[in-house]
Amino acid sequence: MIHSKAEYYHYLECDRKAQSGKIGFMRYLKDDIWKFIRILRKAEYYKNCRKDIIGKIYYYTNIKMRLRKLSYKLGFTIPENVFEEGLSIAHYGNIVINPHVKIGRNCRIHVGVNIGLGARGELPPVVGNNVYIGPGAKLFGSIIIGDNTVIGANAVVNKSFPEGNISLGGIPAKEISKKNSNDIIKW
Repeated sequence: MIHSKAEYYHYLECDRKAQSGKIGFMRYLKDDIWKFIRILRKAEYYKNCRKDIIGKIYYYTNIKMRLRKLSYKLGFTIPENVFEEGLSIAHYGNIVINPHVKIGRNCRIHVGVNIGLGARGELPPVVGNNVYIGPGAKLFGSIIIGDNTVIGANAVVNKSFPEGNISLGGIPAKEISKKNSNDIIKW
């Protein structure tokens, strides 16, 4: 969660590196996913740090509206203060995340992912650091996903895998390999 202007800039730098490494000037202006991430981080900064009246007005009348408009365009339902630094969104398309979910540093997320609550009264999922979430994956319920985990395409994760350093796949998800996210992505 962003608590200062310095953290805001740190999060943006980590997100930029995670998104594609080097983002050139034209991509900086034209890439809608990168624009969404920047506006998301700005919204988090204003929501968490700017408690003055001008900051609140700017947050609700400008930033929140721009974030909502871009969310509709890209198909994202990604609330503020869910992801730590290093967010990477591979493609635009349907991504739905519950606002109570907590996701660690350096998460790469693909299209068709849904992360949310299960039955009434359950706690939201908690996802560790350096997690790769493949296209179409579904995570729900009171689960914990450990660090350096790979969640395969179309996997349905409804139980915890807190140990991390594994690959998950299938419906329902189970450990399919000891290959971890560090084997797949250079963070």
